Amino acid sequence: MTTEERQLADMLHRITPEPPRQVTVEDVAFRLASDAGKEPRRRLTSRRGWAPALAAASIVVIAGASAGLATALTSHSSHNPAPGGGAPVSSASSQNSSPAPSPASPAQTAPAGTPLRIADGMWDAKLITRQSFTQGTLAGSGNSLYVASADGLDRIDLASGRIVQSVPYSPPIPQRPVVIGNTVWVVWSYSGGDIILRGYDSTTLAQVASVPVPAIGGVASPAAGVLAAGPDGKLYVAAGDSVATVDPAAGRVTHRISLAGGRVSSVAVAPDGSRLYVGTGPAGSLRLLVYDLATGNQALSSQMSLNGAGNLVATSGGVWGTTGIGMSEWVWFAPGGDLTRSFRVSQGAGAGLDSLPTSSGGAVWIGGTHELVCASPATGKAMARTIIPADHSIVEHFGSVTALGGRAYALYQDDAAHLSGVASLTPPRACSG
Repeated sequence: MTTEERQLADMLHRITPEPPRQVTVEDVAFRLASDAGKEPRRRLTSRRGWAPALAAASIVVIAGASAGLATALTSHSSHNPAPGGGAPVSSASSQNSSPAPSPASPAQTAPAGTPLRIADGMWDAKLITRQSFTQGTLAGSGNSLYVASADGLDRIDLASGRIVQSVPYSPPIPQRPVVIGNTVWVVWSYSGGDIILRGYDSTTLAQVASVPVPAIGGVASPAAGVLAAGPDGKLYVAAGDSVATVDPAAGRVTHRISLAGGRVSSVAVAPDGSRLYVGTGPAGSLRLLVYDLATGNQALSSQMSLNGAGNLVATSGGVWGTTGIGMSEWVWFAPGGDLTRSFRVSQGAGAGLDSLPTSSGGAVWIGGTHELVCASPATGKAMARTIIPADHSIVEHFGSVTALGGRAYALYQDDAAHLSGVASLTPPRACSG
């Protein structure tokens, strides 16, 4: 061992931390400087002679890099708190098995932090839950929001903005959860001649029901908005060449309305339970049928060219739906369910994002990438609207709006800032009707 190597070994031995004190980068630098002053330096002329000096320098560089990395990680974490976010969940092993709902992870039980102001604060917009969710799947009831993530159905507590329960779930088609009483219903399977609905306890997300709904003639493709609830507590399902009525209490199909010449792609029920709206038709066209639910008789039929039509929503004045796919989607309103009188309501959305109508809190809400609108359920006219700003020329998106307790909640996405989650909004008083 050379003199330099022995000195380096002695030096490293001396700077080994003594519990409980932690050695800092400054300690190492001080020791190196002190040892260097104890003995005159020799000129390092050989390749071997550089080794001790490089080793000592490496210690300083590595220590400095480690300290810098730790500082950077701490800074990033402190500027990006995660108010929500669920623990990963695995896919269900079969349609007949239901894993127990997962409790909140440690991250979820930690303080939620301060909501983040977004979209220049339009309608007091704040991000309260940061996680990626599936477009068009947000619904609310009581003090909870229900939404689908990459592989789960999540319940978000409104007071904290945290995900408090999650169960494995992957939506087979675009569809919001439907809440009836204390049960959250989702379309679990939708393909061929098989449809399965599942019900979950609205508080614990424990599975409480599973109802098979045979699809006569096979399901429609594409389909969107195939499950609706009536004021009578019944579920209505687009089931191939028919609309099936499901009694949740009995857990079975109790009635069907059969259609001639077309598979049902979307359904909606009037708030007073008097009418059923049914969407059918080949690609590029929508045929809207209106049925009297008391008699089961068809009351009206109209048709028009609408590409990718679906997502029907019924209100007191008529029916709403969407058209357009890919880079453009927008919402229309048909007074009384007559498509010949329909008109466009909002600018809609681009960039492959959705613009869906939702009826909640006495208004119809329409999001997108251009504007956020609350409209009259009776006339279809906008009661208030606000421009959604872009973030450095990249669109920001609000969708799947639901209103609870005087506030509105929406799924939010900002690709420029790499932000997504649930946003809280304070709409103007005009939105209350």
